[in-house]
Amino acid sequence: MTAAVPTASAAAPARRPRTGSGRLRALRRNRLALTGGVIALVFVLVALFAPLLAPYDPARPDFGNALSAPSWAHWLGTDDLGRDQLSRVFYGARASMQVGVLAVVLAFVVGVPLGLLSGYYGKLTDSVVSRVTDTLLAFPFLVLAVGLAAVLGPSLTNATIAVGISQIPAVIRITRAETLRLKSADYVHAAIANGGGDATVLGRHVLPNATSALIVQATVGIPTAIIGEALLSFLGLGVQPPDPSLGVMLSGAQSFLAPAPWMAVFPGLAIVAATLAFNLLGDGLRDILDPRGATR
Repeated sequence: MTAAVPTASAAAPARRPRTGSGRLRALRRNRLALTGGVIALVFVLVALFAPLLAPYDPARPDFGNALSAPSWAHWLGTDDLGRDQLSRVFYGARASMQVGVLAVVLAFVVGVPLGLLSGYYGKLTDSVVSRVTDTLLAFPFLVLAVGLAAVLGPSLTNATIAVGISQIPAVIRITRAETLRLKSADYVHAAIANGGGDATVLGRHVLPNATSALIVQATVGIPTAIIGEALLSFLGLGVQPPDPSLGVMLSGAQSFLAPAPWMAVFPGLAIVAATLAFNLLGDGLRDILDPRGATR
């Protein structure tokens, strides 16, 4: 007789959810996520303290220094009106973070409750919410954001609303999927058996356990919103000149790419660095917050 060979699944140890200290160790080991988190933190701090960090008034022209190359006086050079590029990048980061954070907050305020109701109740509620979500998802994110901003009118506030509404369908789908997964868990059935109402089950058992996925979605939504704001401002549907914005700076640099390439290079690098940092952070958090991850 031949001895039974243990299968890989039988031989493998059961995975345990990561504890708080295990997640911190995993974050320290993930160099890309850690780097992304540091750059994202720097971007946030620059946005918060732009008035203190900016060496010049970002909207004040200085025609005597128009199109000056990077120097000790102007580290990133000046634009066609002599305005300091470094100061405008700092304030542009502020506009980007404002849209990035507030648009995600708007998307979560609307999308999370709808996703919870859709996934938990199903039937007619799920059908109506899913059809509306599918209709919005039929339009690419940037196309929908541009269309909404054109209807609402050009301003930073309207750009924030347009980007936030464009992100609602993704939040609904994530929340709905997590609710469908969690509502069949034993602790949810136990809460219902103990007399817990729908609000109690959703608020105390479903939503807290869906937080990890929603945190990751937020870190993905912020860089998407930053790109959306830059595009809307580039097209004249977001921040209006002379107020600084990374998109406005790129739009103004189009006519000066040959004599003053720094006008486009530095705001472009700021957008790339911010979006890449938040995406790296989001990828790392997705691995770290995965409840199936094993502690080491």
